[in-house]
Amino acid sequence: MLRYCTRCVMPSTKPDLGFDEHGVCDACRNYSNRPAIDWEDRKRQLLELLDQYRIEDGSNWDCVVPVSGGKDSTFQILKMLELGMNPLAVTSTTCDLSDLGRQNIENLKSLGVDYIELSANPHVKAIINRIGLTQVGDISWREHISIFTMPIRIAVQMGIKLVVWGENSLNEYGGPARAAETEIKDRAWIEEFGGFHGMRVSDLVGVEGLTARDLIPYRYPSDDELKRVGVKGVFLGHFLPWDGLRNALLSQAHGFTMYNKPVEGSVLPYENLDNHQHGIHDYFKFLKYGFGRATDHVCMQIRRNRFTRAEGIELVKMHDGKFPWSYLGKSLADILEPIGVSVDEFVEICDRFTNTSLFEKDSNGNLIRDRNGNLTKINYDNIG
Repeated sequence: MLRYCTRCVMPSTKPDLGFDEHGVCDACRNYSNRPAIDWEDRKRQLLELLDQYRIEDGSNWDCVVPVSGGKDSTFQILKMLELGMNPLAVTSTTCDLSDLGRQNIENLKSLGVDYIELSANPHVKAIINRIGLTQVGDISWREHISIFTMPIRIAVQMGIKLVVWGENSLNEYGGPARAAETEIKDRAWIEEFGGFHGMRVSDLVGVEGLTARDLIPYRYPSDDELKRVGVKGVFLGHFLPWDGLRNALLSQAHGFTMYNKPVEGSVLPYENLDNHQHGIHDYFKFLKYGFGRATDHVCMQIRRNRFTRAEGIELVKMHDGKFPWSYLGKSLADILEPIGVSVDEFVEICDRFTNTSLFEKDSNGNLIRDRNGNLTKINYDNIG
């Protein structure tokens, strides 16, 4: 039986998640510990940190800020500008950029920053997306790798010592305390928690004709390169109490545009607006672990007392795990076409990565799907 946090609705199947003796998950514990944090002192630490890396003579940028144009990266840019920093915004172009994603990128640029967008070879992107989907069940594997590697490569090449990331996802979503409480985002953190799913960039050499030079954007700089420049990556969320809704509203006040309704598979209109492949990524999380993006969002709002737990359960039942026939107005067939996968082939791939113990089956052991292709999860709470 799936075991759920007794405070939110996160299941025990989430990778790296722990529960205490009261059945409360790491993420809820982290949030409940926030009032004990001296946030004024954390802000002082942030200001001291920024002063260490500020380039007084204006000969270089003060920091790199990895951005997507979303509500969090817009907030990061606004905060760096507010604190007097001169950031270089760096984007690793997403795999299937939506019109809304492009609009929000252009808005972020208009805030008044220098900006670099690295758009990797589209033919190589398609190959890696297909490999990610078929080999590890993650069509977004390439994107997750590149958002970690490309900004660091730019920092090294430009001689910029500070990289300012957003929230520590392990603190926000749950994970080992040693990694959830750190302010440092480095190679070790990324390799353990960056979503590699056991597949390394070096494993791709020779697969479907890929060569080492095809994979340059996805290789993390060497330790010698990082040491030569002195690159340090930090989580802004360590120094400021992170809140996605607050970030979204503040960003909206500065031109960020939300979707016109809750995004497919979610209960919110302001997250994952840039990539049409997000729906597929979230669906595979549901197939593997029995929860999706709606669960993530609901849990964050329960912790902030915006939903009750009972309301959260009903919302998750309504929105989680729906077959991704479309995302942000684009059909599944059109999303899959660039990587050479048909809808029928996609369904077969889904079946290979489904944890069948989490879903209802018929008397012959076959998964039960409704007329829209949706699976039926066994349970949504700590009951039979």
